[in-house]
Amino acid sequence: MEERDPGYDDWFDEPAPATQESRRGDGGVYDDGGDDVWVLPEDEQGGRPRRSDGNVVIGGVSLTTTQLAIVAAAVLAIFFGILAAAGVFNSAKAVAPPITTVTTPPNETSTTVPTNTTPAATAPTSPLKPGDTGKQVKVLQAALNALGFDVGKPDGDYGPKTQSAVEQFQSSKGLTADGVVGPATLTALQQALGGSG
Repeated sequence: MEERDPGYDDWFDEPAPATQESRRGDGGVYDDGGDDVWVLPEDEQGGRPRRSDGNVVIGGVSLTTTQLAIVAAAVLAIFFGILAAAGVFNSAKAVAPPITTVTTPPNETSTTVPTNTTPAATAPTSPLKPGDTGKQVKVLQAALNALGFDVGKPDGDYGPKTQSAVEQFQSSKGLTADGVVGPATLTALQQALGGSG
C-alpha cells in the first residue's frame, strides 16, 4: 500500500466513468468528446457541501437529511418558544368584570332610602376661645370640618386657622363673627350638627 499525503482527499478515488470503448459489450453509449468529468471543489459549488452518500456536512459533521430536518425543527421550536414566553402570541385584552343590572318588575315599586347628610360629629360642651387647647378644642375642630369649615387636622390647638373657621361659621349663622365660641355659637353648632351635644 502506498503512503499518501495526510491532507489527501479520496473523493476522486471513485471508479472512472465508463467510456464508449469499455461499454461496447453492454450496448451503452458514453462519449463526452474525450474530456474528463470533474466536480467543482466544495467551496465553489454553492450551498452546503454534499457527500456522495447524500449527507450534508455542517461544521465538519455529516448529517442525513432526516437529521437535518430534526435539527431545523428543534431550532424553530426554540425560536417560537422564546416568542411565546415574551408574550408575542398573547392577544388577550384586559376584560372588565361583567356588569350586573337589577331590574324591578313592573308591579313592584322601588324605594329610595335617603342618606343622612348630617355629619357624624358632635359639638363641644363648653365655651372656647383662641389660645385654648385640649380635647374640647379637638371636638370643635372636628365639628367645623364636618360642617365644611376647614381647620385642617384636629390638633387640639385653638390657633388662627380654627379662629378663622369659627368666624366663617358665625357669619353663616348670622352671629357676631368674633371667633369666640360662646353660648350662642355652641347652640348654633349643636343645631347644625343635628342636636347632638
